[in-house]
Amino acid sequence: MRHITPRKLFLIVYDLASSAIALVLALFITFEGKIPVRMLNQVRATWFIFVILSGICFYISGFYTQMWPYARGSQYLVIFAGTVMQLFSTVLVLQIMKINFKLTTYIIYWFLLTSSVLAVRILYRFYRARKQLRRNEMRQKGKRPIRVMVVGAGEAGTQIIVELKTTQSLRIPVCAVDDNPLILNYKNNGVPVLGNRNDIVDLAEQHKIDEIIVAMPSASSETLRNILKICHQTNCRVRLLPFFTELRGDQVHLADVRDIRIDDLLGREPVVYDMDKVSPFIEGRVVLVTGGGGSIGSELAVQIASFSPKLLILFDICENSVYDLQQDLLARYGKSLNLKVLIGSVRDARRLADVFSRWRPDVVFHAAAHKHVPLMEHSPEEAVKNNVYGTYNTALMAARFGTRRFVLVSTDKAVNPTNVMGATKRLCEIVILTL
Repeated sequence: MRHITPRKLFLIVYDLASSAIALVLALFITFEGKIPVRMLNQVRATWFIFVILSGICFYISGFYTQMWPYARGSQYLVIFAGTVMQLFSTVLVLQIMKINFKLTTYIIYWFLLTSSVLAVRILYRFYRARKQLRRNEMRQKGKRPIRVMVVGAGEAGTQIIVELKTTQSLRIPVCAVDDNPLILNYKNNGVPVLGNRNDIVDLAEQHKIDEIIVAMPSASSETLRNILKICHQTNCRVRLLPFFTELRGDQVHLADVRDIRIDDLLGREPVVYDMDKVSPFIEGRVVLVTGGGGSIGSELAVQIASFSPKLLILFDICENSVYDLQQDLLARYGKSLNLKVLIGSVRDARRLADVFSRWRPDVVFHAAAHKHVPLMEHSPEEAVKNNVYGTYNTALMAARFGTRRFVLVSTDKAVNPTNVMGATKRLCEIVILTL
């Protein structure tokens, strides 16, 4: 046995005493307060057997290796297993000694013994919890508590609620929501389940919620996105318990809860690139990015800059956006990045010819395009000029001046296009394939 503390010694003495007292009380109940002398003599002759077997069975079952102040439901099964083992062991020994008690006596004895050893541990747990709560209140006196709503009242949500209530945290679980109608208005460890996902906004306002914890690690990506969208309609901080695949084990802990990441809003797994294969494609080469100041072109430029190109050329007609990108790249890389920013339009073949003849790019990323679908429906001729003719001009110059790689940034709307922008991007793809 491990080191015996005063508390553990108390539990051992209590359990052994309970086994003897439970026997006397069982006889008292069986015979309605009038215990025959013969039964009393049997008790005097056998009480130590009950006590010794209790000590052995309880030790084997693990009564004295559990951390009872933090025990959960499954751990209390140890008590039932131990008392059943003690009862059968005792009956077996008494049968060998040819000593018998009534069946009802054995049943009542087991019930009394189980109740007594279970009750002292539950009471001790509540005592420790109350003591810890008072200590936390004293420590946090003057600090405003954080009122928490837990979304998901299943197994993971239950573990989060229990930890919120037992740890030294300012966070207080106020209510829970769950889409299961069978648990509506029930209490989960004292925390009421007040509605489903559609009630989140109203409940957050009614109960002055400060923080929402979404505890649904087994939910689908679509379900999670829908719930997060609703949660962000409130003024609460929204935090998330990750998917089970991201957790360190089967158990859920408050430390696993984190803030929302952009990956959580994807409808798929994030794409991981093999940067070792990308590097030779760009490193030490002259790279031209058309539409370099746009949303796609600027991100391409940031990624390309990290691979140490010989020269990075940003070509764009919009001077404001490309100037901001230039300042950002210079602040990040300084003199280590050879950067040129050129103003011009891909519609202007002469301007493109001048750029290609002077700088001779090895790699071209063609991102210049009109991409806003509704706007292009009202200006189809501009979409054709910029997207189709602009791509033709850029690709023609790349072919004429010996560019090794030409990458066209297209769109999913080019597949069976149903709008002007998608149709022009499909024509861009045909142009590239033709050249």
